[in-house]
Parts: sequence; C-alpha cells; structure tokens
Amino acid sequence: MGILISPHELYDMIMHSNRFTLIASQWDAGTDGGFNRFRAMHIPNAQYCDPARALAGIPGSTAGRNPLPEPDKLQIAFEQWGLRSDHQVIVYDEGRGLFAGRTWWILRWAGIEDVHILDGGLANWRAQGLPTLTGPGNIAVESDQKVNPRAEMVASIEDVRNHTGVLIDAREPSRFAGRTEALDLKAGHIPGALNIPERFLHNKDRTWKSKEEIRAVIKDAGITEDELANAIVYSGSGNHSALLLAAVEWAGLPSTARHFVGGWSQWSANPANPVEHGSRLRLNESAV
Repeated sequence: MGILISPHELYDMIMHSNRFTLIASQWDAGTDGGFNRFRAMHIPNAQYCDPARALAGIPGSTAGRNPLPEPDKLQIAFEQWGLRSDHQVIVYDEGRGLFAGRTWWILRWAGIEDVHILDGGLANWRAQGLPTLTGPGNIAVESDQKVNPRAEMVASIEDVRNHTGVLIDAREPSRFAGRTEALDLKAGHIPGALNIPERFLHNKDRTWKSKEEIRAVIKDAGITEDELANAIVYSGSGNHSALLLAAVEWAGLPSTARHFVGGWSQWSANPANPVEHGSRLRLNESAV
C-alpha cells in the first residue's frame, strides 16, 4: 500500500481487520469545536486528534506559529491513540487535507513508517455513501510505540539561510508574491524560493491528482529529481508544506527533501531576515 488509501479500501479494512489505527485530525482555533464535530460525525474506529495540541509546540517569534511538538508531549498523544508498532496508521481530516498532511508528516518524523492518508478525507468518505458514527470515538488499546524523532527530515532556519539548493514555498501564489498576508507579520517569501502551491497537486474536490500529474507539476516547475532530493520545503507554518511532501512521496519522487517547519511565520518574524516580493511561479495556474 502506498501513502494514499481510498474510502472503499479503508471501509474494507474496518470490516475485516483490526491491525490499524485510524486518526481523525480536526481543529478549531481556541475552542473544542474540532472535538465537537468529531463527536457529531466520524468514521468508524477513529481516534480524535487535535493537531494544535498534539502536533505542535508552543508558538513564538523564534519558532513560528506551529513548531515541532516536544517528543514527550507527542508521546502522550501516542498513548492516547493506542499506537502500536505492528499496526498501520491511517489519518484523515474533514477533507481539505492540511491537517491530515500535518499528521502524516509528524508521525513520519516521529519514527513511524507505515502511515497513510485517506484520499479526500471525511468529505470523500461521505460522498461515497459510507457510514459514519457519533460519539467520543474508539477505545484505544495499550500503546508500545515510542517517539523517535528523525533529525534528518528537518531544516532549521540556519539551514535555510545557508542553503544553496532549491527552496520550495508551498503557499498560495498571492501570499508568496506578497500581495496578501493575513496570518504572519510580513508579506512575501524567502529570497530565492520557488512557488509550488500545494493546491496544484490536488483536484478541485481535494482528492489527490494521479502520480503522473504530480510528477508533471514538479517537472513543469523546472525542478529535477536530483534538485528535489536536496530541496528544503516550507509554507506558512508547516501544514501546506507537509501535504506537498506527502504528495511528492506518493508520486514516487525523491522523498529526502527537508522540511522547514517554522516556515514563513518564523522567517518573517525576524526583522533581520531579507524578504522578497513578486511571483516566481513557473507553472500555468489556469492549466492546473
């Protein structure tokens, strides 16, 4: 099985297997709205994940809006979900994919290899007419999975400053160009970065494009596989970029690019860091 799993593949697993953990990653800023939505409707066998609490550390000007979680904090979440070393992990969100992508990448960074994303999330599950449940979710089994962070997957802000290879920004073109910015202190992008909006790798209904289509997007951006293997990828605070990294791996492209999780939120918070404006988008958006 590759990274991606279809709704009907997941349904078959729910009906015939108990050797997997299903995690629903849903968030609502400053409230328990994510858990309330989960209780109102979720896929059978799911466990709830609040990505702001479980998958991110304390925000700040030197760390960004959604920095990496402390391993001890993530370990608590592992135990709450009942993660086991002999079980696959499948993650989903409401359908946008950003929190599923974040969950996938954080779990991979934490040392779990067998992690998959539900294509199109809950929205696609419901569109296929598959059943949902209400209530607090599945009861977790005892966990034996330990957090084992993989430093080689991460790029620090110093790594970005010293990077001589390709730097990929996964945000929307308007934010990259500095025309709009509602979340961070300054508009623009890190000098020298190329823009590959994560959205270009997904269909309008937020299901994933084919492997061939994703490979074509990367090729049309003028990035070779060797360059991609040594690239650093970032977004605002590690969500769009995590989903881009997942799509790259799904397409069979080199998966060794490092993730600058602090992203633009961390870079733009330091007045000493240079900022570039304007488009470096090599892709034809109308054709995507």
